[in-house]
Formats: sequence, C-alpha cells, structure tokens
Amino acid sequence: MPDTLLQPSLPGIALRRWRVLHRVKQSHAAELFKVTQSTISRWESGVQAMDPEAHRQLETLLSARLDSAADQALARLVTESARPVHLVCDLTHRLLACSPARAAQFASPLSDLLGQSLWRFATAEIQHKESLLDDTGWREVQAPPALEFLTGSNDSARVPIQPSLCRWTRIALSDGTAARLVETL
Repeated sequence: MPDTLLQPSLPGIALRRWRVLHRVKQSHAAELFKVTQSTISRWESGVQAMDPEAHRQLETLLSARLDSAADQALARLVTESARPVHLVCDLTHRLLACSPARAAQFASPLSDLLGQSLWRFATAEIQHKESLLDDTGWREVQAPPALEFLTGSNDSARVPIQPSLCRWTRIALSDGTAARLVETL
C-alpha cells in the first residue's frame, strides 16, 4: 500500500463525510486547506484529485484519536483484556491500544509501537483483505459488524504474525473517526 492509505476515489467522499459530521461548510474547509471553495467542491465530486499535501492533511483530520472519556474507556478495555487484541486507527493502522497477551508477541517494547502504523508488518492476506474493504461497505454508516479471515504469516521478528483466524471490528469513536479492534480467534 502507498504511504497514504485513502484510496484515490475516497478522499473527496471522506472529506464530505468529515464536513457533514462536523457541520463544516465548504468555504470553511477551503480556508483550512488553503484552497478555494470550488476546489473543495471538485475534490468532493471526484472531478479533481487532491494534491499530496492536502491528502496528508485530510488523513490527519480523519485519524483516530482516543480523546474522550468513552474512547479512553475503550482503550482500557483493550489494555486490560486477557485475550490477544489490539486497537488501531482504521485509516492509518496506528496502534492505539494493546492487550498484554498481544504485546507479549512483539519483539519490540510496546512503547516503541504505540502511535506507530503496523501496516508495514501486514501479511499478503491482510493486505488483500484491506483492499476489499470498500467493496464490503466497511466505511459506510451501516458497516458489516465484523470481518473474519485467515491472516497468513509474515517474516517479521519485531511484530510476528502467525497463521490464525482474525476478526476485525470497526468501532466509531466519539469524534466520528473510526478504530479497528483486531482479535486473534
């Protein structure tokens, strides 16, 4: 996958969803992105592609953060779980929280991985499943409750992935961003 994780067709759709959710007018979004209102309109309609800097800025806006008390409670549930689970940003795959059972599988200290994208450790099977998410309606309001698949394995000693059954559950956070609970079954 590329450094930016939004598919080429998604930035405009994602920008529109963010604006609607946060009640931001196109004119205000134009100020944030330092472009004209008509450029925002063209991005949202898919007529014009976002430049790389605007793309990065949008990803920053959409990245999951555990700011609210409810989101922090979710993180505590993950970090106190006896099962091998972790929570990542659904968009960037940044590690947000991790159970001790999952952290025990890592060769790196958890503190080195928190806040970092785990995407570089993804297996071919995980990458393939990720590429199909938009077709499943994963990012829609009525997203599937969870997806299960076989992970395959990677060659990483730092964050090893052994062949197993994995479940992804998309969770909307308080600010409208999404996190993904990753469970080994």
